Amino acid sequence: MKLLLSLVLLACAAIGAQAQEENRIAAVVNSDIITMDDLSARVALVMTSSDIPNTPDNRQRLQPRVLRQMIDEKLEIQEARRLDVTVTQQEIDNAIAGIEQRNNMPKGGLEAYLKRVGIPKSALTDQLTAAIAWGKVVRNQLSQDVSVSDEEVNEAMTQLKEDAGKPQSHVAEIYLAVDNPSQDEDVQRLADQLIQQIRGGANFSAVAQQFSQSPSSAVGGDIGWVTPSQLPPLLGAALEKMKPGEMSYPLKTPGGYYILYMIDRRILGQANPDDTHLSLTEVVFPVAPTASVIQRQRVMAEAQHVSDTAKSCGELAKMGHDHNPPLVTQSGEVTAGRLPSDVRSEILQLKLARASKPLRLTNAPGIGVFMVCSRQEPNTGMPTRDQVAQNLARARLDALARRYLLDLRRAAYVDIRA
Repeated sequence: MKLLLSLVLLACAAIGAQAQEENRIAAVVNSDIITMDDLSARVALVMTSSDIPNTPDNRQRLQPRVLRQMIDEKLEIQEARRLDVTVTQQEIDNAIAGIEQRNNMPKGGLEAYLKRVGIPKSALTDQLTAAIAWGKVVRNQLSQDVSVSDEEVNEAMTQLKEDAGKPQSHVAEIYLAVDNPSQDEDVQRLADQLIQQIRGGANFSAVAQQFSQSPSSAVGGDIGWVTPSQLPPLLGAALEKMKPGEMSYPLKTPGGYYILYMIDRRILGQANPDDTHLSLTEVVFPVAPTASVIQRQRVMAEAQHVSDTAKSCGELAKMGHDHNPPLVTQSGEVTAGRLPSDVRSEILQLKLARASKPLRLTNAPGIGVFMVCSRQEPNTGMPTRDQVAQNLARARLDALARRYLLDLRRAAYVDIRA
């Protein structure tokens, strides 16, 4: 009797443990599971990296979308496994190093930060592994199916020429796919929530990295410089009404919702002189605020002598160092837009290795002599044929990749329990 009772108790305990384990499963994806611990860690990572306040309401709103993203990652990893595509530890380490570099963190800083805020490192490495593996799968399986004809490139180049002189915008995007009409309301609600969080202080780039389903998510949603004609009509029309620093409302397209953010604007085909990249050498002759007229004239004469004598950047720097006392001498690279406004136009007009006339400086008490050592002219925004062809091929590959993942979803067994 006692033996029978013991067996019954053990069986009940086993059933209870199994039920508890079942309750800890957020989703089953074919033969893999996503636990509630995995989901909670990823939600915490998403909120932390996107500057979204970690509140119960935010966690509840974000959890369904984050879970769907994790389900997609399971499908991507499973497809990579089926195709014998692997991800090395070195590739993971390189991806983490890239994140640290973009966020001005020291080596090992990201892991230390995650530990400090109580997020397991696996929440990040699982996400990175899926992204790297899926990128390999897409390239290996689909690249051979992508081709761009000369006629398509010619058509795109013709359109760019027609757009010359029109505004061109530097744009970032968040794309939220609607794979089934029944999802439309939920996806639109998520788009509204993300806009609300960004307006409340969340970083657009970080939100795009975590939520956008466009390949541009890898670079914070940045799609570069575009004209309205390069986008679907609805997006192009919205872009024309936006100003730098503005974000769009959710824009519904046949495949899903877009959120656009305008970073900057310029005129296509017209270079901005402020974007000129210069390598400069500068010497500064100090002038005390209390200096007399005669002292100022003497300093100006010295500066004029250096301006007339120096024939190279090396000579100008040497004259500055050899002066008694040595002059403040600087050499370095800068974009023209970062130069003081009172000397910018004069420096932009200089020819290479030709010293400027003595220039009065308002940001520092003194007289400066500048020399341009090298110059890189700004981009006019007009891409080359190769760049146009690459952009067309990338867009085609992105479309094929989305269809590939959609097919994997349709064929998968997915049991969502959270």
